[in-house]
Amino acid sequence: MPLTAQETRETKPLTIILNELQDRFEVRFNYASDLIEDIGVKNIDDFTNLRDVINFLNESTGLDFVFLSDNVVSIKAKSTVLCGYIRDKDTNEPLSYTTVQFDGKGTVTNEEGFFELSINDASQIVLIRHIGHRTIRREARFFNTANCGVIHMVSDQQKLPEIVLSHYLIRGMDKLDNGSFQLDFDQFSILPGLVEKDVLQSVQALPGITSIDETVSNINIRGGSNDQNLILWDNIKMYQSGHFFGLISMYNPQITQTVALQKNGTSPAFTDGVSGTIAMSTDKNINPSFKGSLGINLIDANGFIDAPIGENMSVQVGARKAISDFFETPTYSEYFDRIAQDTEIESNDALVTNSDIEFDFYDVSLRFLYRPSDKDFLRLNFIHTANEVVFNESAVIANDEEVRESSLDQTSIAGGIYYERKWNDRFETYIDVYETDYKLRAINANVLQDQRFLQENIVSETGARFVAQNELYENLVLRNGYHFVETKVTNLDDVDDPIFRRLEGEVLRTHGIFTEVDWSSTNGNTSLNAGVRFNYLDKFNRQLWEPRLSFNQRFLGHFNLEVLGEFKHQNTSQIINFQNDFLGIEKRRWQLSNNLDIPVIQSKQGSLGLSYQESGWLINAVGFYKEVDGITTQSQGFLDSFEFIRTSGKYDAFGLDFLLRKQLQKWNLWLSYGYLNSTYNFEELTEVEFRSNFDTTHSLTSGITFSTSKLNLALGANWRTGKPFTPTVAGDEIVDGDINYGVANSDELEDYLRLDFSAIYKVKIGKKTKLRTGISIWNLLNRENPINTFFRVNPQNDAQQILQQSLGITPNASLRLLFN
Repeated sequence: MPLTAQETRETKPLTIILNELQDRFEVRFNYASDLIEDIGVKNIDDFTNLRDVINFLNESTGLDFVFLSDNVVSIKAKSTVLCGYIRDKDTNEPLSYTTVQFDGKGTVTNEEGFFELSINDASQIVLIRHIGHRTIRREARFFNTANCGVIHMVSDQQKLPEIVLSHYLIRGMDKLDNGSFQLDFDQFSILPGLVEKDVLQSVQALPGITSIDETVSNINIRGGSNDQNLILWDNIKMYQSGHFFGLISMYNPQITQTVALQKNGTSPAFTDGVSGTIAMSTDKNINPSFKGSLGINLIDANGFIDAPIGENMSVQVGARKAISDFFETPTYSEYFDRIAQDTEIESNDALVTNSDIEFDFYDVSLRFLYRPSDKDFLRLNFIHTANEVVFNESAVIANDEEVRESSLDQTSIAGGIYYERKWNDRFETYIDVYETDYKLRAINANVLQDQRFLQENIVSETGARFVAQNELYENLVLRNGYHFVETKVTNLDDVDDPIFRRLEGEVLRTHGIFTEVDWSSTNGNTSLNAGVRFNYLDKFNRQLWEPRLSFNQRFLGHFNLEVLGEFKHQNTSQIINFQNDFLGIEKRRWQLSNNLDIPVIQSKQGSLGLSYQESGWLINAVGFYKEVDGITTQSQGFLDSFEFIRTSGKYDAFGLDFLLRKQLQKWNLWLSYGYLNSTYNFEELTEVEFRSNFDTTHSLTSGITFSTSKLNLALGANWRTGKPFTPTVAGDEIVDGDINYGVANSDELEDYLRLDFSAIYKVKIGKKTKLRTGISIWNLLNRENPINTFFRVNPQNDAQQILQQSLGITPNASLRLLFN
């Protein structure tokens, strides 16, 4: 800003004054030439001391003169500190994580909605952005810098789900008024046994969610199999969920901000997932400043950056890679032993030796955000993940050693485009398009028979959805849309000697039209989401109508009543062949419904819940009933007399999810219980009705956490009744060379019990750098938990029972540097 000294004495241009000072005092000035243009200064001939001259120039020019050394002075524009408290205009609640930025620089508000930001030019335009609110554009001169005043943001009228049960288990885990659970990793504290924020391990802490074999690739929601779960990453459907073939999640929590788990009452905008939906989302805010992290644990090394590109764009990149190429840790060894159980890697022919076993996994995630105006928003997403096992099989044949390589590769590549347009205060549209490709490929080398067996399972899917949202009245929103999905599934079996090749490919296109209304009462005590989805499956010329409902009522101040219901369908399922698929490591291959022996899966589900929350206490109980029709025996993982029978049927499940939680200042305690009764019905089997393979009747989890700003501690226990299995007939185990099985699923394994511990410590080591360290121990008691069992005829013609064990004591440790 140009300043001119008073005319009582002769003034000179500042450029001339600085040249004179350089000669008089042998000093050097560093400055931008345009900074001092048109600035005049009174004659300084009367000053004999350099320090006095600099103090005078500081006061009279409006610039900052700073000594970098005795003879070097830097000249900069004086900065103004903007500050304030950002609040919602209607509720006056603080808006944390609001971005405040100018000219590509900025900050975010803290949990109280407070921010501070230095700015050089009072005419600079400052942008304030927060999801669900209108963007504020204001010149810096109009901020109340003296008192750090309150700045109110106006809602943009987009109806978002509200939290009805906060801190459901721990901080960052909430229940919303649409019946879903939300995990916010920006606010997440700690869960027992997890040193890193694992997306799919975390959801298993909720009641009604278990994993029958401890993996994230086999999550069971209210008695459903894993292929009945819809997994979305920014609205992109994913057909792979885990690294290490299911032991850890493949979704990087550094780039994934929130996870929504919906067991029932799903919005009609979504299809598939007859048992539940796990929807992961990245942040829609454009970060005003660079931030990132570098981390390493006993499984992988990882990195993440979030970099702004000007005021309206930002890019995020996250990546992880296994460290097993460099050294093997106790955690890696335990994980590897777990996935290799009863596979060709662990147990080969007695004459064959396995060697040079190599395992690797990695993932890369990319997100690009662009906001060209306050009304437009564009997001691009990309993800690529891979798992690989390679090993050599060798044997001595005719006095010569023969070596052949076997391998298994599992990869996913997906990308999506999302565009949102807000036409006015009441009407907006959005469209998202995605392509997802999943491939599982195995080469099984048989050295003794000089044979190569190639298997492939490929899924390629394209989806597009258009949604128009209109606010008809205050608190009443109408949403309509169209959804198109094309899915292609290919399965290949190829043997080189004797030559055999079988290639099966199916394509199915579905069209969906949906409508729904969101309504909430003026006082916010009542919320309703109701809608219907119409589906047309063109290949089968089939029509399906699916109503959906989500209702929540708050009453007497502390109580909530919840009613959820839905009809859903899905067109894909998984075949499980324990003996022949993919070296035994990955036993599932995707298949597409053909409307004949592989039906379209359909479900009906309803639930009723009641909760009470006051003074840190939370009690929540939900009763449910679910019926799923169109499942196949090959998708359920039978290991008994039904293992190779191919027929379709259904299952029904009813039960209770219960939670008791208490918060005591820095302490948090919870106890959750799940009751499940799930029964199969297969009319073509010798036993029509019997207990489901996933019917773990009773499950109990408890935990205690301690949290401060620097330290988080967690200890927790997991207990459940054992997995059902079919026993042999005692005293008559073998009949005509085959195993003689008893009543289907009439027995169960020993109860499962696991104790876990974790600790995380955070410390600030620089102005913008933090260090986060952590340790965890999974199965602290090193208890041997059988997770599956089956029988095989051994060489002595006896029925041999084979038990598959869970992870033993598994430590992990992490170290992470965070830059912000």
